[in-house]
Order: sequence, then C-alpha cells, then structure tokens
Amino acid sequence: MARIGIDLGGTKIEGILLGEDGAERARRRVPTPRGDYAGTVAAINGLVRALEAEAGPRTCTVGVGIPGVVSPRTGLVKNANSTWLIGHPLDKDLERALGRPVRLENDANCFAVSEATDGAAAGAHTVFGIIIGTGCGGGIVVGGRALVGRHAISGEWGHNPLPWPTRDEWPGPDCFCGRRGCLERWVSGPAFAEDHRRTTGEDLATAEIVARAEAGDPAASASLDRYVDRLARGLAGVVNLLDPDVVVLGGGMSNVARLYRDLPARLSAWCFSDGVDTPILQARHGDSSGVRGAAWLWQPGDS
Repeated sequence: MARIGIDLGGTKIEGILLGEDGAERARRRVPTPRGDYAGTVAAINGLVRALEAEAGPRTCTVGVGIPGVVSPRTGLVKNANSTWLIGHPLDKDLERALGRPVRLENDANCFAVSEATDGAAAGAHTVFGIIIGTGCGGGIVVGGRALVGRHAISGEWGHNPLPWPTRDEWPGPDCFCGRRGCLERWVSGPAFAEDHRRTTGEDLATAEIVARAEAGDPAASASLDRYVDRLARGLAGVVNLLDPDVVVLGGGMSNVARLYRDLPARLSAWCFSDGVDTPILQARHGDSSGVRGAAWLWQPGDS
C-alpha cells in the first residue's frame, strides 16, 4: 500500500509519497493559498495527483495533517491558526475532490504517529509527542494510532496551566486562548525568550540564550534552568495521568541538548512515583515528522 501524506502549513503545503516498505519515494512542496479555502483544497488535490503520478498505475491512500481539528459535533474545522479553514468540512471537500476516503488529523498527532511508527519511539505502545517551537502542541499515540478523544482535543497539552506555579509565576502571561499561565506561554520558544527578557532586560533570540548558557553565562544559564524546570513540571502532569512509554520532543526547542541531560532528574522530582525512568527522546525525523505521520494515518490492513 503506497501512502501519501500532506502537511498543511501556514505558508507551504508539503506532500510525501511513501512506498509499501515505508521508504520515501517522492516529496513536493507548493505555497499555501493563504486566506483562500477553495484554493487550498485545489492545491492539495493537485499535490496529491502529482505525487500519485510518481507511484505508478495505482491509487494511494491519503492522510492530511492540519493546524487544527475537525469537530466531532459539527464536522467542521475548529481551533485552526490557519483561520480560513475554520467552519469548513475540509475532509469531506477533499474526499469529493480526490474521489476517495481521506484521513484528516491534527498536525501534532501526525508528529506523534510518525515517531511512534518508525521514529524515535518505534515499537512503543503509548507515546506522548510534543512540539515545542513557536507554539506548544501535543499528541498521544496508543498502539500505533492517534488518540483523538470525544472532542478531538486529546493531547492539547499547551493549553493546560503550568503546574505548581511559584509566586513569581502566578498568574502567568496572557495566552491567545483567553486565559493566563498556559504552558504554551512558558515552554514555547518565544516564551523562553520572553522570560529571559522579562528577567534580565536582554532581548535575545532563543539560540543565543542557549549558546550563552552553554558558555557559562550566569543569567542565560538561570533562564535555561527555569525553562527545564517548567518543562519538567508540565511533563509530570502527563506522566501522572498517561504514564507513556516514551516522550518524544520536536520543534525548535527540542534541539537544546541540556533538555535530555537535565529533564529526567527534574521529571522524577515532580511525579507521583517512587521512581521515573520515562525515556525523553528527540524526534528522529525532525521537521519531516508531520508529513510522514500524515501518510501513516493509514496503517497496514486498513481499508
């Protein structure tokens, strides 16, 4: 079964063709028609057709990752930062355009599916995947499949509050969701830079703060230490509730080497257990995990 995965982003739409052995056969990108819903459907349709032409005389399965979800209540897209998708039956419109079933899933769930299938967590039964970049998203995979949930919000880790806040952390920065103190406002890349600026007055990029911390700069090191502690507290809530076999990190902040050195001990201190040895691993497929996971929404034996 050849698979096509589509990653619908805010500026580009990426497509990948995986062969029956799971190896990449082709990859293409096209610009996202921002603000144009009909144009977006047409662009995905064209991308699938172009990739399928490289697969030979057969019809491929199609999975699509989007920055949002399809509401089980209405059948329409919700919670999408690509706002022109909101309120439309994207899965149904794509099925009509392509003439076949299409599986649509949140992009963080696609990331987690990719890493659980043939990535850093391959073979693990329960996987929690998080993307800590410009935002903060999460996905849960059980037995190789994304756990979607009754309201299609399973894994929305970034919009829970930071656990066990200190006096200085309460009530926390404002979040676009309308609340304050969400994890996204503490552990995303911009939030890390904002915390350093708020504490030191220095307006630095995240990579510069990390580089200074690794070079021994006390202020930068303190900022990175606060970040690790907050990430550990956030993950402790996941471990206490879900107890995953593996946690996989993706996004820009996942490239910070200190996370893999310091997080395990910090995590153990916050979890309700006599010991915690949950592996915390960096994504194997990097930025390709989303598009690969979309392809893997169709598993062997599916019809």
